Amino acid sequence: MAGGVDRSATGVGEHVTRRPRGRPAGSKNKPKPPIIITRDSANTLRAHAMEISPGCDVGESLATFARRKQRGICVLSAAGCVTNVTLRQPSPSSTTGPIVTLHGHFEILSLIGSVLPPPAPPGVTGLDIYLAGPQGQVVGGAVSGPLIASGPVIIMAATFMNATFDRLPIDKDEAAAVTTVAHNQHLISVSDVYGIPPNLLSNTTPPSAGIYTWAAARPLSKT
Repeated sequence: MAGGVDRSATGVGEHVTRRPRGRPAGSKNKPKPPIIITRDSANTLRAHAMEISPGCDVGESLATFARRKQRGICVLSAAGCVTNVTLRQPSPSSTTGPIVTLHGHFEILSLIGSVLPPPAPPGVTGLDIYLAGPQGQVVGGAVSGPLIASGPVIIMAATFMNATFDRLPIDKDEAAAVTTVAHNQHLISVSDVYGIPPNLLSNTTPPSAGIYTWAAARPLSKT
């Protein structure tokens, strides 16, 4: 047939294959790569197992670590022996109890407290300890002087940054000021203070009036 296609010449019974519509089966179920955050948040707690060598002051060693690392320390527990212990024991008749110095070897039963790097509000840092003496007696109080390790002392602690100091209860005027600042300040300022990526911030209240941030109050180095 002129100007046309002779379908009989193409072969009778030849099947024409058609591609199925849509995407191939299973194309929508491909596993997505995991989201990995390579930058740690400044407010992340870090667990530490600290070993203090014999002859070293436990409190001074913790204070040096906090100052050099610029991280606060929350002491959870401790194990080991100490000597030459200076404690302030509680007194029901006064706010400050008597200070006593104990000589000899004592086993640590409990050690808790916090150590913050400077500048820190007074009265926030401190360690409380309970000890067992050689005769089985138990003594305790606030550490007010040297706490010398007579053997290896292992301390389990958590470190943190950007601790805030709040005075409670908050009065109405101060609460209103905090709310106003929280609504007016942009999230990017919180990212600058805390070191958190802006896309990870949601409903975050930044430090404001009545809140002391020791990390933000570090003295600037002179250029």
